[in-house]
Amino acid sequence: MNPSLLFKCLSDETRLLSTLLIYTENELCVCELMEALDDSQPKISRHLAQLRSCGLLADRRDRQWVYYRLHPDLGSWVHEILATTAGAEKERLSQALDKLHVMQCRPQSCA
Repeated sequence: MNPSLLFKCLSDETRLLSTLLIYTENELCVCELMEALDDSQPKISRHLAQLRSCGLLADRRDRQWVYYRLHPDLGSWVHEILATTAGAEKERLSQALDKLHVMQCRPQSCA
């Protein structure tokens, strides 16, 4: 991944916040992102597909859920940018994480 592609992938607010949530939580599924971002499944899924196709995210299936995580081959410079951006978006990220942490029956806890 090159810097131009990274910034293009993160230029949308939904993609940026989804990536930062995944960066912070290590792995999330669509339903968790829907709860945290208060957005629809089609919109979240569309943005996750874009993040996966640009090489920022990888996914894995576990029963009916698909979990997303940062792609394991990302360079350390990408992680540094995400850490810096998470700090700059601390308030919005914190609000989204609060919604996520009170979510009833998250896939990992209800499996």
